[in-house]
This record gives sequence, C-alpha cells and structure tokens, in this order.
Amino acid sequence: MNTTSLANQPAVRPAPEPSPLRVGIVGMGRVGARRARCVLDHPDLALHAVCDVNDRVRDHWPNARFSADYHDLVADEEIDLIIVCAFNNVAPDVVVNALELGKHVFCEKPPGRSVGDVRRMIDAERANPGLRLKFGFNHRYHYSVLEAKSLIESGRFGKVLWVRGAYGKCGSLQFENEWRSDKDIAGGGILLDQGIHMLDLCRVFCGDFNQVKSVVTTSHWNIPCEDNAFAILSNDAGQIASIHSSATQWKHKFEIEVCLEEGYLVLDGILSSTRSYGDEKMTFARKQFEDTTKAFGRPREETIVFDTDDSWRLEIDDFARCIRSDEPVTDGNSHDALRVMELIEMIYAESRS
Repeated sequence: MNTTSLANQPAVRPAPEPSPLRVGIVGMGRVGARRARCVLDHPDLALHAVCDVNDRVRDHWPNARFSADYHDLVADEEIDLIIVCAFNNVAPDVVVNALELGKHVFCEKPPGRSVGDVRRMIDAERANPGLRLKFGFNHRYHYSVLEAKSLIESGRFGKVLWVRGAYGKCGSLQFENEWRSDKDIAGGGILLDQGIHMLDLCRVFCGDFNQVKSVVTTSHWNIPCEDNAFAILSNDAGQIASIHSSATQWKHKFEIEVCLEEGYLVLDGILSSTRSYGDEKMTFARKQFEDTTKAFGRPREETIVFDTDDSWRLEIDDFARCIRSDEPVTDGNSHDALRVMELIEMIYAESRS
C-alpha cells in the first residue's frame, strides 16, 4: 500500500482574522461618548471617526477623524458601522443616509419623533437587505431585566396577567431650557424620552398591545410638551399594563411589577451613570396562601441584587455579533421601534380625545 508522508503534505494555514469593524459616531454628547468607550473596549470594533457640531469634541478624541457635518462622516468609505446619537429631529435623516450609503446603523432611542420617521428608516432598511439596523433600548440588557425575562419565559409561574410600571425623574435647574423640553427638536416630552423604555419592557414581558387609555399632562414645568403620562394598555390575550412616566418624580424611581398566574416579580431600581435610581434588584415569589405560609398575603420572597451595569456593552456586543454572523437583529430591531412608537402616538392621541 502506498503511503504519503505527512511531511510532504501542504501546510494548512488558519483563515486570517477579519479586520475590526470601523465605526463612526454622530453626536458626541454624554451618550455618544459612552458609546465610544464601548467601541474602544470591543475587540472587533475600531473607532474611526466622530462627528459633532461642537468643534471642541475633536480634542477629546484625537485618534479619530473629526467632522462637524454628519454627511461627511457618513460618506467616508472606510466606515462600516454608524452609531447615531444625534438629536431626535436629525437622527432619522442620518440613519436613512447611512443605510443608503451601505453602512450598518445603530441608532439611539427614541427612533425619531414620530411613526413616520420610523417608517422612513424601515423603507431604507428594506431597500438594503444586507445591512443591519438596531435601536438603543439598552434597558433590555440590564441584568435584572434579563433575569426577569428568563423567569417569565421558563413558565414556572404561568402566563403574565398584568404589568405595572413607574419611571420618573425630577428634572433639573435647567430642565425647561434643555433640548429634551423643546418639542420641535425632541418631538415629545417625558413619555418619548424616558417612558419609551417602560413601554418597550412591557412589550418584552407581554408582547404587543392594541388598546390604550391615557392621560397626558403638563402639570408643573413650563414646557410645550408633557411632564407626566399615565397609560393603561391591553391586548387580545387579556393582559393589562399600566405605566406612569414622570418628570415630577422628585425622588428618582424605576419600578416594574409583573403579576403571573402562579407568582410575581418586582424590579426595583436600575443602575445608571448617576446611581440615582437606587440599587438594581429583582424580588420574586410563588403565590402562597395562609394555609401554607401561616401569613396572610405575605409569601416567601427571594431577592437578587445586581451591582454591575453592562447593558451598554452587551447591546453593542449583540449588534456586532449580528453583523459578523449575518444574523437578523432580534432585540431592538425596526419592528420593535415601530411598535413602541405606535403605542406612544396612541397614548398621545387617546389623551387628546
């Protein structure tokens, strides 16, 4: 039998590692800077360019190309991925322009100022099916939310019956002069700015809603948009969600209660850069009656405390993975953006009626 020496076989060389995805960021305020740090820490991403109307930004990111006009950054042929942290009235134009020029796009919430803005972005996404588009609903990636979602999906406590959520902040000395309080720029008030996260999480826990009752008010601040929004949502499965989004919560608050057929869970507090929303905790219990616990309405609870916020990193990790593996975006995709914006417009419309 003839044999061939292994020494004479051609060497098998490993495939070269792909070059990092080159990233451009439009809008280098607080959120843009945070996204930039996530990019710098990621092994498969490289910060290539930044854009901001503030010329002094170039001094903080000397190793990245700088431009004051987003058109220049988006047109850079060396960029693979655009992260959009621009104002709400500009972001949809940047997203559409970037997709049309062949870039993957990650866009911060809210996804524009209206459902029409989202539909424009979806049209551009559909016209470029090889590209990925993701929106920044980073609350989905908080460890407390991931744990709650896992518990719900396990079926241990049966199906979700109702959700009750409150998300509030106190404003600030300059709150009335901030861009978020300018309706022409922001498109809406506290509901669109912060309540959108609560609505998105209600969808994560329950799915879609198709009926809304609401009251939206400007009760304290001298601004042209809402500082409080109260809404009750329902769906054909009989699930109910109630939310309160507030800019008059003088003590910052984040809380979601989820009642299921056989138990409940409560998310209390959420980690942020200011740590002003308290510790991030999830408390859960199986329903127990007094014949089991010898206490009326006080089941035995278990609490998990989370002391690390990796949500921003996990979100970017997920998007980079989708691009590299050519997989669809499943969390924070354009459908999620459209549905939550439709809910917001329903809340505004129902309150006016």
